[in-house]
Amino acid sequence: MAQRSAHLVPIALLVFGLAGILLLTISTENVQEEPELRYGIVLDAGSSHTSLYIYKWPANKQNGTAVVTQHSKCHAEGEGIASYAGQPGAAGQSLEACLDHAVKSIPKDKHQLTPVYLGATAGMRLLHLSSPELSTQILKEVGQKIQSYPFDYRGAAILSGKEEGAYGWVTVNYLSENFIKYGFEGHWFSPSRPTVGALDLGGASTQITFATQEKIENKDDLMKLRLYGHEYTLYTHSFLCYGKDQFLMTLLAHIMKSQGYPQSVTHPCYPADHSRTVKLSSILDSPCTVKYKPSSYDPHASVTVHGSGHYEYCLGNVSEVFSFNSCPFSQCSFDKVFQPNVTGGFMAFSAFFYVHSFLQQVTGITASSPSELQDVTKKVCSMSFTQMMLLAPEQKSRLHYYCAASVFLNTLMLRGYGFNDTTFPHISFQKKVADTMVGWALGYMLSLSNLLPAEQLELRKALTPGVWGSLIFLFVMLLAAVLSFYLFRVYNGQNKKRGSESTI
Repeated sequence: MAQRSAHLVPIALLVFGLAGILLLTISTENVQEEPELRYGIVLDAGSSHTSLYIYKWPANKQNGTAVVTQHSKCHAEGEGIASYAGQPGAAGQSLEACLDHAVKSIPKDKHQLTPVYLGATAGMRLLHLSSPELSTQILKEVGQKIQSYPFDYRGAAILSGKEEGAYGWVTVNYLSENFIKYGFEGHWFSPSRPTVGALDLGGASTQITFATQEKIENKDDLMKLRLYGHEYTLYTHSFLCYGKDQFLMTLLAHIMKSQGYPQSVTHPCYPADHSRTVKLSSILDSPCTVKYKPSSYDPHASVTVHGSGHYEYCLGNVSEVFSFNSCPFSQCSFDKVFQPNVTGGFMAFSAFFYVHSFLQQVTGITASSPSELQDVTKKVCSMSFTQMMLLAPEQKSRLHYYCAASVFLNTLMLRGYGFNDTTFPHISFQKKVADTMVGWALGYMLSLSNLLPAEQLELRKALTPGVWGSLIFLFVMLLAAVLSFYLFRVYNGQNKKRGSESTI
């Protein structure tokens, strides 16, 4: 038996030796190892609230900009960080729950590699105008709070209106796949689509941004961006105090002044069966209402506001807040601001979406043309508070201002920005695209990712799948041949042994 085994050893060595020689002669290919995911955090510190967004991307970038997707989000409780002015530590504490969420959501071994940015918008821009010291203190506090977490803190800053508008435009076009698209063949490519403009309506400001071939006469409204190997020339302007909340506050201050600051005023944009009492300080202490402030008043005093539900008077008062009288350029939108003609498609988001969605909800009309928008606005302004409650009970706390907000939206979009029967139907009112919230934060992360170093792709020598299949087949066949030879020798040896025993 030992002799039989001895015969098999050189045969097996010969077989495996041949297989080894064959492996050495086969060419290999360089195969890219997938890089690990990178993460980034953006805190959107708006005028009414703060949201935290976590983004992720592979390190192999497309023409210098990472392909970023939203990983998760968190909305902080309470109001915007500017509302905590004069309350030491409160602004930082308001971020704790969302920062704790980020710690749990991002893999622990990626914490120290994860950059985190905080961008404050119009609410903090207004606070900086009225009290630079307080705005600086709040930024310092939130920065200290973020630095107490295990992330790579990159700073807290107040974004300019120009930056806010441009980053919103980047988000809109990225989500619309106008920059880059994933094809059926499994590769990213540039689809060479025209870009769409961005219309953002926040609580304290509104932004309009779009690419244009026309000359931009005011260079303050010009911005150039480079993304995915292409350069874009944008017109962008931000109107501070024309956000929904600040405009409604300014409108009330305008009405109070026009009626002589009585203790009770009539508001033509409020429903006829609605009244409310507000403190004068909540209206007149904003930088946006400074020109309506009387020479002296008691900030602790209150004013009672009675609605009259009168569309024409409402439209007249809203129009008076805007300034359409003079223009130092060849053409203007309003308030002496240059604007080229709107062209192409647009996406309207934030409060634009919410107001437009409410109009559709209570009237059943899509409002896809200027005439329809005006008609549904008139219908809402003619409704009583009770009627609106029956149609939209979940919005009870906001029903009183929808007529004013709708007239404001009409005036801003049609008379201000100049949308007409040809261009208005190309506006898409959106809250989300591909399960991602539309806003400036994603565009901010996309642009800042140019500053993040790409990881080196690892290369290894590897066989192609076809070669591996051939080798496995050959190995199985050789193994079967060796096994068959071994069984044949064993069987043959047993037969010889039986023959010898029979002879004896």
